[in-house]
Amino acid sequence: MLDAAKARRQAAAPTRRRGAVRGDGEKRLRGYSGSGPDPRDPQPLGVVLERLMKARGWQQPAAEATVFGAWEKVVGAEVAQHSRPVKLEDGELTVEARSTAWATQLRLLAGSLLQQIGREVGHNVVRKLHIHGPAAPSWSRGPRRVRGRGPRDTYG
Repeated sequence: MLDAAKARRQAAAPTRRRGAVRGDGEKRLRGYSGSGPDPRDPQPLGVVLERLMKARGWQQPAAEATVFGAWEKVVGAEVAQHSRPVKLEDGELTVEARSTAWATQLRLLAGSLLQQIGREVGHNVVRKLHIHGPAAPSWSRGPRRVRGRGPRDTYG
């Protein structure tokens, strides 16, 4: 009975070959890797992440995220202190400056800013800049809102 069970097991089991191919098409290595480099050796995390990003097509979203996440590194400390990225859509970056004077200055520096961004995160990530100043205060909302003509009578 034991011999019959062994025979059935050997007949049902697939034959194993040395150097079998894994599901992803890569040849499976057997034995010890030795002292030389081997694909089974531990890899640096950056290399593994870069390979994963390339395989999944995440280079463009990662570059776009770098614009927001490392704004100070991308444009420099002084510019980053007086501005912030707001929106990146279809290669057009919207930047909000702290004051109207800085908005004017950034408009003059737009060409060099585009070159800096291109060097840091890659070309064609940001193709155009839209720079505007701070948002104006709203007179229509707030805890001390009074119906009527508003602040017109105080500027006169």
